[in-house]
Amino acid sequence: MAVPKRKTSKARRDTRRASTWKLSAPGIVECPQCHKMKLAHRLCKACGYYDGKQAMKVGE
Repeated sequence: MAVPKRKTSKARRDTRRASTWKLSAPGIVECPQCHKMKLAHRLCKACGYYDGKQAMKVGE
């Protein structure tokens, strides 16, 4: 049976474990109505539009 020749350091072990858990950046797009940045596939918080239709009234 194969046995490691040296002990793996905590830093090397933790670096290996952390490399598989990376967060991706959220999809941010421009709203076609008010041209403000919003999350993709979600209602625009500035104007209340989604998919070209008013989905929610925004108090001004």
